[in-house]
Amino acid sequence: MNVLIVKLSSLSDVVYAMPAVQDIRSELPGTQVDWVVEPTLAPLVRRCSGVHRVIECDLSRWRETVFSADTRTAWRAFMADLQFDSYDAVIDLQGESKSLQVARMARLNPNGLRYTLTNQADDSGFEPLLRRVADVSIPVELRLPAAQRSRVMCARALVYALPEARSFGLTVRDSVETGKIKSVAQHFFDSGTTKGPSPVVAFLHGSTAVHKLWPEEHWLELGHRLNDLGYTVAFAHGNDQEYHRSESLAGRLSHAVVWPHMALDAMVDALSGCLGVIGVDSGLCHVAAALDLPLVQIYNVDTAWSTGPHHVDHQNFVYAQPTPSVESVWRAWIQASALASLRD
Repeated sequence: MNVLIVKLSSLSDVVYAMPAVQDIRSELPGTQVDWVVEPTLAPLVRRCSGVHRVIECDLSRWRETVFSADTRTAWRAFMADLQFDSYDAVIDLQGESKSLQVARMARLNPNGLRYTLTNQADDSGFEPLLRRVADVSIPVELRLPAAQRSRVMCARALVYALPEARSFGLTVRDSVETGKIKSVAQHFFDSGTTKGPSPVVAFLHGSTAVHKLWPEEHWLELGHRLNDLGYTVAFAHGNDQEYHRSESLAGRLSHAVVWPHMALDAMVDALSGCLGVIGVDSGLCHVAAALDLPLVQIYNVDTAWSTGPHHVDHQNFVYAQPTPSVESVWRAWIQASALASLRD
């Protein structure tokens, strides 16, 4: 069987579609799974075990430059890539007009079908008219966590029992130095960029949604507590504003480093070398969850039921309004790191 998954964006949604691929591998051995995704997220999907081909689609940008020669060339290359194989099932996990447009252009085998959502679930996007365009629309429960929603839809489309265990299948790449495996994150510290000791706890403080941010003084207090226990704090950033905030916070801590700007796949490797992660509700925090790291996610909005960690002892979330206290996040971290130590 050949299956095409259409999940173009965003970072969080792409991460939470990965368990569906692992379910297909487990329940339908030998199935080829291809995935259409935006170019910025393609390096991450290439790290997803079981994905045979990653097809890059920059539909939003192409619409803005539709008459340029470069766009016409890129479009032809995309169409050739998309239609290289034919599929028994094309599953639109996005539920938007742009994703169904891609699904409609994919080639089907003689008995192949295109699937999309029947209904809008809580905390998800949905365009009702699309269900009339797909061959089969799949109903999902209204209140399902994001990862579970993708898993349920694929299981119902391809008719297999949903496995009890969940796995993301996100792989990391290690570099070999002095005869031993050494993570990207640790390399930054040994190369003299900081005097801080190991182990490393990453602070993922950035978000494009202002209402998700945690106060800077809270991050500073949390950093001091970790420093006092011998941890080095690593700050990640995705734009200039986050970089300046990282520099400001790191400069007021005794053992801290600001990571350089990294490509998404390099960030996966860097995070994998950390003892754990504390962060706001963001795509990178969901990457940390997929890496099975000790994790605390901070929520100012009551959406943790959808994107927060669930049923994983060493991953916690803290929710409060207007924002969680340092003490509550600290307690959650102590619990997560302690349970991770027992697991190891």
